[in-house]
Amino acid sequence: MSVEEEFKKVADQVKNLKTKPTDDEILILYSLYKQAMVGDINIDKPGVTDPKGKAKWEAWETRKGMSKADAMAAYIKHAKELFSKYGE
Repeated sequence: MSVEEEFKKVADQVKNLKTKPTDDEILILYSLYKQAMVGDINIDKPGVTDPKGKAKWEAWETRKGMSKADAMAAYIKHAKELFSKYGE
């Protein structure tokens, strides 16, 4: 199975975790997913009136320069850690 195929499979499975991960764990998944699918951040930073959007933007911004393949591999690794922690 290629990294891209495994990434897609794991991205589907992560939606079915038995317990909701922490906000920080979700932000890690979000930022890696966006970097893998879109690449470097391409939107303006939300203002103070959108704290959730700002947190997501900041998490994605930390992935700037990471290749899509590296982001997919890191996403898979993080998701598998969540599977063992929270159950699939």
